[in-house]
Amino acid sequence: MTRNRERVTPARQPGSPDLRPVAEAPPSVRESQPLNNQELPRDRSQAILEAAKQVGALLKRKGHSFALAGSVAVYAHGGSGHLQHDADFCVRRSDAEAVAATLAEAGLTVRIPPEDWLMKTTCLGQDVDFLFELAHRPVTTDLLARAQDVPVDSVHMPVLPPTELMRGLIEAFSEHYCDFGPALATARALREKVDWEDLRRSCGDEPMPAAFFFLLERLNVIAPREEPR
Repeated sequence: MTRNRERVTPARQPGSPDLRPVAEAPPSVRESQPLNNQELPRDRSQAILEAAKQVGALLKRKGHSFALAGSVAVYAHGGSGHLQHDADFCVRRSDAEAVAATLAEAGLTVRIPPEDWLMKTTCLGQDVDFLFELAHRPVTTDLLARAQDVPVDSVHMPVLPPTELMRGLIEAFSEHYCDFGPALATARALREKVDWEDLRRSCGDEPMPAAFFFLLERLNVIAPREEPR
């Protein structure tokens, strides 16, 4: 995710989760930091993967509803092991306070960036983002219910299915953001597992997604769409 200047205790907006108790955790919680005291992997991609496994296992133990997203989710479905930037998890906005409390209990400091659609922490030296929205669509119970129980190396956890991973990438395209590179790599890696017709129905009429589908067709990543006669 893009890094931004961060603050710890923002003013609470109406209807938003109150995360102030996390920032004001007692010294015994803040100073323990058991997860961050572990030896860091030297390889950046391995460090991101290990952070995702640690946080995913923690959320599972505490019974939170979540789904792994981003490049680690693509890797879990058979994509590249060259991971991008950070580990991403989807959680419902209504669960943000409970998830933040769990992270604080494990010694992880929760940070609230200026954007109102995520919160962040650091595990094993790597950024971990908790997303309340994907491409401006809120994370819902239905979305999390579609997650698949997939092994992420040795840790099984809920992972967004390939079609939803691609949907989040494609729906993010706009006139102000149309970097097809990461989405193209993901499409090539997961093309046999994606419901492309579902994606065309949901977002194929928008200009930038339509251009991306055209590119995939020209590169023989997906079959051309059959036009009705």
